[in-house]
Amino acid sequence: MTTSQHKIGSGFGARSTAEEVLRGIDLSGELALVTGGYSGLGLETTRALANAGAHVIVPARRPADAEAALAGIPGTEVGELDLADLTSVETFARHFLDTGRSIDLLIANAGIMAAPERRVGRGWESHFAICHLGHFALVNRLWPALAASGGARVVSVASSGHHSSPMRWDDVQFERGYDRWLAYGQAKTANVLFSVHLDAIGAEHGIRAFSLHPGAILTPLQRHLRQEEMVEFGWIDERGAQADPDFKSPRQGAATQVWAATSPRLDGMGGLYCEDCDIAEIAPEEGEWVGVRPFAIDAGEAARLWELSDGLTGVSSRT
Repeated sequence: MTTSQHKIGSGFGARSTAEEVLRGIDLSGELALVTGGYSGLGLETTRALANAGAHVIVPARRPADAEAALAGIPGTEVGELDLADLTSVETFARHFLDTGRSIDLLIANAGIMAAPERRVGRGWESHFAICHLGHFALVNRLWPALAASGGARVVSVASSGHHSSPMRWDDVQFERGYDRWLAYGQAKTANVLFSVHLDAIGAEHGIRAFSLHPGAILTPLQRHLRQEEMVEFGWIDERGAQADPDFKSPRQGAATQVWAATSPRLDGMGGLYCEDCDIAEIAPEEGEWVGVRPFAIDAGEAARLWELSDGLTGVSSRT
């Protein structure tokens, strides 16, 4: 099947919900892992996958909060994981691999947006570290469990925010001046490029990878934004109510990642960026934040990012 970056006419769209894209799909016996799966889009993703029969593991920086959020959802399991801490990633992965289980679906959903400047791990810029490097290390640590599935999918939740910045190879860590939106944009580009190269090296092992833009949704992801900013953007009104009619509900926002993780229409495909429950087109031109920018799906850029991430984390020897 083709892996071209073009729509396939999935039958779903921007207003489809996670439950709708899973209708008729039985995930009984499958194991899914959803980072950040206890809040916002992650919670809706966990709920939908569990309701379709999957056993869902939710690694969480705050396990007690995760347990409380998932209390009413059967078939879920919480583990402790801090994506900003490579020791935590290694510990989580080692404990999971010790169980001997394979992973069928891994959704890299956790992330931050427009956060104040902060250094984590080995002095890394926090967006790049948490959104990308932590997931890079996690997927590579869990590689044996993914390969053992025989047909695993790894889905990275990126964003149309990737349009704002390609990889800043001369200053990836923002050591020469910080811009929170460019930091977020670069991290989201990294999410897309990660999926491109992961798919290139994982396909022969049965591991296929996708990335996506979930849409604009009001969730805890906006916690670093002031209310006045969101009013100015037109996202909410002065009372805090949603004002932008194009915003999705959390159930709609979770749909594209659930679709990318489970749709039989994507069998044999990989390395693709999705939006609105379909494969996205290449962005028509700079300035229009729809589709995917060519720099985010460039194989050379993806390989370069993989090599950088390998060197920074010391986790992967795969090329």
